[in-house]
Amino acid sequence: QVQLAEFGGDLVQPGGSLRLACPAGEKLSKLYVMAWYHQAPGKQREFVASMTNTFAANYADAAKGRFTISRNETSNTLFLQMSSLKVEDTGLYYCYAQLADGSGFWGRGTQVTVSS
Repeated sequence: QVQLAEFGGDLVQPGGSLRLACPAGEKLSKLYVMAWYHQAPGKQREFVASMTNTFAANYADAAKGRFTISRNETSNTLFLQMSSLKVEDTGLYYCYAQLADGSGFWGRGTQVTVSS
């Protein structure tokens, strides 16, 4: 069982920035891949960005050029730096971790609201 918790959600104006954090209850080197997902109000959860334990990053088209995923092996924390935020970025952001055996774990989400 991997314990995940997301932090950093807030109310921000369009064009603003936020940094989300997801401390993991495991050494990140044990986690094959970690990722961020976004669930807009009334919509399905969608992939935002991921990073493997070899630091290979992948982004959804909507996130490219605006969001940056990173991980800190010392604090065992996954981050998502979000900039140029848009109203459509509003929603819950979930942290996800997958072990090498394919088992996956989710956090409970943190709310991001982009509004003027």
